[in-house]
Amino acid sequence: MSVSSFQSLIQRFFTDRLLKQQGASQYTVAAYRDSFRLLLQFGLERLGRSPSKLLIEDFDVPFLGQFLQHLELDRGNCTRTRNNRLAAIHAFFQYVAISEPACALQCQRVLAIPSKRYERGPVEFLTEEETAALVAAPNPCTWIGRRDKALLLVAVQTGLRNSEITSLRQQDVEFGTGAYAAARIRTSKSVSRPRPSAAGPERMRS
Repeated sequence: MSVSSFQSLIQRFFTDRLLKQQGASQYTVAAYRDSFRLLLQFGLERLGRSPSKLLIEDFDVPFLGQFLQHLELDRGNCTRTRNNRLAAIHAFFQYVAISEPACALQCQRVLAIPSKRYERGPVEFLTEEETAALVAAPNPCTWIGRRDKALLLVAVQTGLRNSEITSLRQQDVEFGTGAYAAARIRTSKSVSRPRPSAAGPERMRS
């Protein structure tokens, strides 16, 4: 039984599986892309073959184990990052197991690679004094200072992530009574975050 090439499987995984079938967010696609970019570079260094010459059989459990170890020891990645890279590999081999039954045993072995446990540290928050000092730091006499103050106010008052704030557009922000900022969060859901009335639209425009 002939098996599709590794390059063909990778392309179909991103274009068909992630985008068409699952409708994955741009953040998921970017994270998986970066994971395979590192994996292909590792294959070039360890196997001496360019990505166009790699075979699906090259990505067995010992090789992938070396790759995960390389991430932690050589690149200094934390356990969480290591697990995220492994999640991308697992997602790919789940797709391969469905698309190429001849690779079922290899896929089963790869999917059995476990995530590594790690301790979750406590979530730290800024105090009111620290938040006030942060917002007061930009110079309001300059355009860049007013821009930075507005961005900091939005971050503090809405709790949006950096990527969510930078994706905001003018039409997403509503001033006046019931002011809010509509943002598309990383789970691909659209949410509206109200701004505290104490801030007021004038502070946002200052």
